[in-house]
Amino acid sequence: STGINAEYGGIMFAIVTLISTFLMSLAYKNVKYSLKHKIAQKRHAGVTAEVMQQVADASNDMKKTVKKEKDDRVLFKKTEVADLEATHFSIFYNNALFLFLTIILSFYVLKNFSAGANYLGSSVTSACIVAFLSTGSN
Repeated sequence: STGINAEYGGIMFAIVTLISTFLMSLAYKNVKYSLKHKIAQKRHAGVTAEVMQQVADASNDMKKTVKKEKDDRVLFKKTEVADLEATHFSIFYNNALFLFLTIILSFYVLKNFSAGANYLGSSVTSACIVAFLSTGSN
């Protein structure tokens, strides 16, 4: 009898983990995508100044660096910075929201349910809410 409960618990844990992981990965992607362009616009001036300084330092030997090459370097660096910052913020924001919702659901909303139902309900519902909120327009 104990083996069946442990087996059932392990299977439920695996299924809930897979569902939550899938939903959270969607949320990460959605939030990152919606923030990347905004961050790139906000960081444009700083990134441009940094890249131009690097180009000036690197091209002391060369009289002129082609404008297109400078623009390409700025665009590449701006995209790189925005991607990294959007990724970090997306992970932080979604994990914080997931943790907050899981705690509220586990300890307040579903406190009278069995441990398995509490875990299933709080984890999957939290992941669903985070995924749903990530699809909203910002």
